[in-house]
Amino acid sequence: MKQTKRKLTAILLCGLLLLSGCGAQNTAEDASSTDTGTASSGNITAATVSAIDTSGVFSDRDLEGTYDASAAIPILLNGDSASCDSSSVAIDGSTITIAAEGVYLISGTLNDGQIIVNAGDTDKVQLVLAGADITSSTSAAIYALEADKVFITLAEGTENTLTNGGEYIAIDDNNIDAVIFAKTDLTLNGSGSLTINAQAGHGVVSKDELVITGGSYTITAASHGLSGKDSVAIADGTFAITSGKDGIHAENSDDTSLGWLYIQDGSFTIRSQGDAISAQGALQIDDGTFDLYTGEGSASVEMTSSDQFGGPMGGGQRGGWTDQTTAPDTQATSTTQTEEDSTSQKGIKGESIYAINGGTFTIDSADDCLHAGGAMTIAAGDFTLNSGDDAVHCDDALTIQSGTFTIPYCYEGIEGLSITIEDGVFDITSNDDGLNAAGGADSSGFGGFGNRSQDTFAASSDSFIIINGGAFTIVSGGDSVDSNGDLTINGGTLDLTCNGAGDTAIDCDGTYTNNGGDVTTNDGSESNPGQMGGGKAGMEGRTGTDGQGDMRSQGGSDVQGGMRGQDGAVPSGDMRQTPGA
Repeated sequence: MKQTKRKLTAILLCGLLLLSGCGAQNTAEDASSTDTGTASSGNITAATVSAIDTSGVFSDRDLEGTYDASAAIPILLNGDSASCDSSSVAIDGSTITIAAEGVYLISGTLNDGQIIVNAGDTDKVQLVLAGADITSSTSAAIYALEADKVFITLAEGTENTLTNGGEYIAIDDNNIDAVIFAKTDLTLNGSGSLTINAQAGHGVVSKDELVITGGSYTITAASHGLSGKDSVAIADGTFAITSGKDGIHAENSDDTSLGWLYIQDGSFTIRSQGDAISAQGALQIDDGTFDLYTGEGSASVEMTSSDQFGGPMGGGQRGGWTDQTTAPDTQATSTTQTEEDSTSQKGIKGESIYAINGGTFTIDSADDCLHAGGAMTIAAGDFTLNSGDDAVHCDDALTIQSGTFTIPYCYEGIEGLSITIEDGVFDITSNDDGLNAAGGADSSGFGGFGNRSQDTFAASSDSFIIINGGAFTIVSGGDSVDSNGDLTINGGTLDLTCNGAGDTAIDCDGTYTNNGGDVTTNDGSESNPGQMGGGKAGMEGRTGTDGQGDMRSQGGSDVQGGMRGQDGAVPSGDMRQTPGA
């Protein structure tokens, strides 16, 4: 896997350099390459997209998940001791140390002990759990200190349990902080089941590459459920994860081209107090079933309607924001709020290029459901998204090739620097805008949405919405479709209802063109976008009252709550930053 790692690193670096020089108005190839395969969603078929070269991610041995029973070395656990006849295994009380390459069949119960792998740096060590129950009160149940690669295989038909007792006491210079802790490449495979109880720390950590190709996992962790430093790659498996931080986490703070995450398939039920799935690097999901719940869910976030707080493009406060003018000025409250605000609680977050080729996603998150720090492409999938902020948010170019999107609750439905939609079915009910290109500010990075280190979009030629097809039903408290640049509709059916005062179903700061879409609004804005909301393409009065009675003072204050100056700037009291700030 070392050679694969270097290959992926080079590919990701080239991809990021390519993205930095490309305009956002290009196609999905800006975000990722397009394969010859297809991804389907209902009756819609779209080209598969790639954020990661997955050709060498899983080795044959990773995928096999089997072992040669005749060559396996048995290790029998017996309460406070263990027994084994091999010279490659040293037993010191309840500590078992494996020093050489081989296959080791582990069964029985260890009340308070540990299995350590300390082999040669070219050795491959396979631990087969066949009815093993290991508890370590003060460290990792399994500690892979040295080897080329360690496999933990769950024997067919067996149930296995690994537990930490609630603390980690140092045994060497490494910061051991997980029930399974590996300084090596680590693969989990097989067809049995594994229950992991991490009363402190993480469930599984690899300080290199973490690969999972099969098995059934029930993980309860005080911190992350699964964590890989260089990467996390999952081919299949069934996962039930309850975590105090992220459910699945990939991050390499030393090399930002790593920390990527790839999911080929699997079933995931995740309840996390951080992000359900988080990658510092590139993220790609090809298929799978995802039931994700973060924080206390979307309903826990109090949203302020755009009728009460006028922001740019008619928008109000972001979901989860605190009114900074009325928050109690006490040190205790400030400290508590800072701690709460520093937690990111997104559904699926990737900080680089981001691709979803299919799957079924049910996400209820306190923050964004789907969040990309780089360009995002969604080729297909079935999405039911409830968000305390944006259902889909992209800091860069967002392309949707197809998919079914049911979004009954959110602050904004789909937001990006630019939005290109080829096809799909969209049913969106939003507190503010339904579709929003470059109109808002959102959090990004590993600092968390409450931290509000706001992503600020700048209105430019890179900001636009293009709709080439699809069926849209949008009911919005802000603008139903809001572009800070051009808005082009080449096809599709749009049924738009805007319920916000001072907002419109269609709001466009650039050129509005309808080349063949079937557009219906409740306010007539398909004929004059932004007329009531004050977009630059509308009838914005500069000296008092606009053509429809949207009252504006000479200084530019909008009595309806739009609060724009004569040059379109937002006063300093507004919760969003102005473009370019």
